[in-house]
Amino acid sequence: MAKIKHNNFLDTVDEVISNATEAGVIHLNAEGDHLNGRKIKIRGKESYHFGTTGYLGLEQDMRLKKAAVDAILKYGTQFPLSKTYISHPLYSLLEEKMTAVYNHPVIITKNSTLGHMAVIPTAVRDEDAVILDHQVHWSVQNAAQILKTRGIPVSLIRHNSLEMLETRIREFSDKAEKIWYMADGVYSMYGDFAPIEELMALCKKYPQLHLYFDDVHGMSWKGRNGAGYVMSVLNELPENVLLIGTLSKTFGASGAVVACTNSSLFRKIKNFGGPLTFSAQLEPASVAAAIASAEIHLSDEIYDLQSDLQEKIWYFNQLLSQTVLPLISVNESPVFYIGTGLPATGYNFVNRLMNEGFFVNLGLYPAVPVKNTGVRITISRHNQLADIKALSEAMEYHYPLALEETGNNFERVGKAFRLEISSPKTTAKGSGSLEVQYENTISRIPEEEWNKCMGGKGTFDWDGQLFLEKVFNGNEKREHQWSFHYFIIRDEYKNSVLSTFLSNSLWKDDMTAPASVSKKLEETRERDPYFMTSPVLSLGSTFTEGEHLFINRKHPRWEEALKLLLQEIEKLSEKVRAEMVVLRDFEKDDTLAKIFNDEGYIPAEMPESCVLEDLDWKDEQDYMERLSSRSRRHFRKEVQPYEDKFDIRIVQNPHPGEIEKFYQLYKNVKQNNYGINTFTYPQKLFFSMAESPNWEFIVLKLHSSLFEGTEPSIVGVMFCYKNLGITYVPSLVGMDYKYATEFQVYRQLLYQTIKRAKDLGFKRIDFGLSASFEKRKFGATVKRRLSYVQTEDNYKMESIGMMRNES
Repeated sequence: MAKIKHNNFLDTVDEVISNATEAGVIHLNAEGDHLNGRKIKIRGKESYHFGTTGYLGLEQDMRLKKAAVDAILKYGTQFPLSKTYISHPLYSLLEEKMTAVYNHPVIITKNSTLGHMAVIPTAVRDEDAVILDHQVHWSVQNAAQILKTRGIPVSLIRHNSLEMLETRIREFSDKAEKIWYMADGVYSMYGDFAPIEELMALCKKYPQLHLYFDDVHGMSWKGRNGAGYVMSVLNELPENVLLIGTLSKTFGASGAVVACTNSSLFRKIKNFGGPLTFSAQLEPASVAAAIASAEIHLSDEIYDLQSDLQEKIWYFNQLLSQTVLPLISVNESPVFYIGTGLPATGYNFVNRLMNEGFFVNLGLYPAVPVKNTGVRITISRHNQLADIKALSEAMEYHYPLALEETGNNFERVGKAFRLEISSPKTTAKGSGSLEVQYENTISRIPEEEWNKCMGGKGTFDWDGQLFLEKVFNGNEKREHQWSFHYFIIRDEYKNSVLSTFLSNSLWKDDMTAPASVSKKLEETRERDPYFMTSPVLSLGSTFTEGEHLFINRKHPRWEEALKLLLQEIEKLSEKVRAEMVVLRDFEKDDTLAKIFNDEGYIPAEMPESCVLEDLDWKDEQDYMERLSSRSRRHFRKEVQPYEDKFDIRIVQNPHPGEIEKFYQLYKNVKQNNYGINTFTYPQKLFFSMAESPNWEFIVLKLHSSLFEGTEPSIVGVMFCYKNLGITYVPSLVGMDYKYATEFQVYRQLLYQTIKRAKDLGFKRIDFGLSASFEKRKFGATVKRRLSYVQTEDNYKMESIGMMRNES
């Protein structure tokens, strides 16, 4: 049974970021002895700066610079004390002015991340519940994780989904005193807004609902006194709303600000808000610069600055509307996102723009789903209208070229973002004389050709696939109804360059989550069987393991064939409405990794794979001598003494009563292993095994001499597939847990599997992906494997990840 291990998040992000760094689009260094906001020097080239979050350009305002310099000369570079004890002389003035900006009491924090860590654990009580928009900034999500240690429920909803939010509110209404919904005012990637008016209407409908807004990207360029987007909608801050603004980014200085009208909560945050108590306070230079900025915000000048920026935002929107560029969210914010879909296209497009003298940001995983990679452009007052027009023209010219050069097109980008894109058809690079044969049944694939490429691997030779098609077709339950999809790509001489198959089936989203997560979800599935499940298109299937993709890497066009396959998979995924595509069972450090990343897949680590290839020993003693000294001791202690306690049979065609028993033993193992949380296979599978000449059963039955007066039943069974005389595959196992530990049933099944494969003359045993610690003791070689995953969005992965953190 296949088990795809949950990817190590840090390793995955590291690989994605490393690829982008190697492509030369992130981890760059600005050069030169000064900055002016309009241009930035990178790799020796002056570029127009369209990547800043200082939308009003105040970081270059001479008044802020002079204030910072004067503060250093007067008060030093820092004031190294906790603000709880004493603030440096400028702090009270800043608080006074920021109170005037918001027209509400405020607390100053070192930055917004520490602000969230100070406010959220203080504001949210043990009897409350928290709901996060799944695109709310990482700093909010990270601070919310702290709440889980106190048993506070924290859950995600899809971005701006009011329907889902209301459902979740109802679920918590009888369990929580307050229900906090946390969102951004302006979202940092697409520049879209929180539906604040609709959220306030929900607050009236559900008085328990409280709102927590991170509005750092809405600050200064919007609202009265530049108090931000959220305040521009609310005008006044209700008691059930907490607001985090920033003194960084557009404000031009450093730090963050918390606005709160609940006097009791305000006091508690100020008295003990984690980092507020134990972290150093803002440096005098930062506070002085913030004071200077606040004075601008409290003057009519702020409206002139806002108007100047809005004119440039409007101008850029007008220019983009006259192009075919896919702007993902059209609005009045200074953040623009041009979708590229594939990371490779994003890398190419960014580099093209940088070569033309325009610096923009790449939006990539985990900030966005990997297939929603794009270019994030920000407009600031530093940008002149001529700069903006030149950027628009450069993007319009280079975008189609970036698509063409990376085998992408407008249609694929539109599908990735679920947008209707009206654009000229751009055809991906032609596949020349490569031919694709697609079939939905193995019966239309030449048996000899298939087995030449795929035979002797796992259970998916030609006969094995025909077997699975018959088992997983015509079933009533959704989880037992699979479709199979076969691809062979040949060159002009009809030689196979690539062969593979995929299955489309229903997976549990927690298939690889910790047992505690799956156990909790299974409680919900008792009343809702398909809760947190998704249709998945995967190389292979959850029943098969091994190298599901054959590529002739000696062929000069194998990379072209692989990219052609990935385009075919993309089309198939849309057709079958899969929510996730999983390309499985690849060795680490495979050269395919870069291609998969460029095409929008992220790596996910799988469990270790176990293979036994040494079956040349003469007898048991010879076999033992080939084991390590530690494994020999294990064999003598845990295997040899128990072998004579079993009646061991090889069953070829078991009768229905035996199959019923085998099935119950299989279900014992399945129900005791939440770590491999797939759907239980149908009984039909096991009756089909009994009828197939390629399947046999290694059956363990304890000797009657061990019992008095009762007939012992079967205590263990291994379900084994014989693949073309090459590979022996113990695919499933069943056990009676009443005897499993006392008589070392599982270890005995492993040993009997090895003996059987040896007796039949097989060359190798594919032991699969589970229990590698045990299989290693029997001489199996362990191999590390990766899968590559592409999802419609990150919502379900992040939801399961959040549940993992609770376990």
